[in-house]
Amino acid sequence: MPCTSEKYKTDYFFKKENNSSPIVFIHGVGLTKEIWKPQIEFFKKHNILTYDILGHGKTPLQKQQLNFDDFTKQLLNLLKELEIKKVHLIGFSLGALIARHFAASHGDMLSSLIIHASIYKRSEEQKRVIQNRFELLKTNRPISKDRAIRRWFTENYIKEKKEMYDQIYSMLDENDHTNLLKAYKLFVDYEDDDQMLSNININTLVTTGQNDVGSTAEMSKKLSEKIRNSTYYEIKNGKHLCNIECSEDFNKAVESFVDRNYDEA
Repeated sequence: MPCTSEKYKTDYFFKKENNSSPIVFIHGVGLTKEIWKPQIEFFKKHNILTYDILGHGKTPLQKQQLNFDDFTKQLLNLLKELEIKKVHLIGFSLGALIARHFAASHGDMLSSLIIHASIYKRSEEQKRVIQNRFELLKTNRPISKDRAIRRWFTENYIKEKKEMYDQIYSMLDENDHTNLLKAYKLFVDYEDDDQMLSNININTLVTTGQNDVGSTAEMSKKLSEKIRNSTYYEIKNGKHLCNIECSEDFNKAVESFVDRNYDEA
């Protein structure tokens, strides 16, 4: 069941099956750790840790402005409190940027790294589009949440899985709007640092959905080329939340990669 870090107030779920390095999943902006339910159900024989990032779900945020050091410290503090020395780290969207930063500064704590649905080197047009989304998000209107979900899932999936649309909508609606804007601004203003990427020296898998319009396949291919010991894998027919819609493909890719990169915890 979910727990809250006594010292740092991070809300998390930790499933421990053995003494191996756990798989840690970091969600994206506006969402919560619950998006990883298909992975929790699939990885029955693996140790799993998921958590709500700062200002999301049940994890509070006290600061007026966020930076990636805040997110790095959050994860580092949680791992220390749980006495976890090494992990397989998986980040999605904003969580992928958090994972990149963590890997660059604390690579000795990683057995492997999976960067899923990450932006990289946005064009001027792509920057304009994300800025427009931010302006719409500020209004907190239902159309902003609806458009986001329709970017994240295919129309056929939404028609067949209305309950999933409702679950994601509720996450977006229930998260503190002020905190959401703080995290989203960090995402909107993000500038890639190739020097930082050069500090990542761990076996890395870069993945994205074939039809992801925000974190495109082209971005992920170029990102993979910038990271040493990195390979690229594309989730066929997937969009942004393909860890849910295309969970079978996503889970098998993650399982294969993680199982090849186990070492002593």
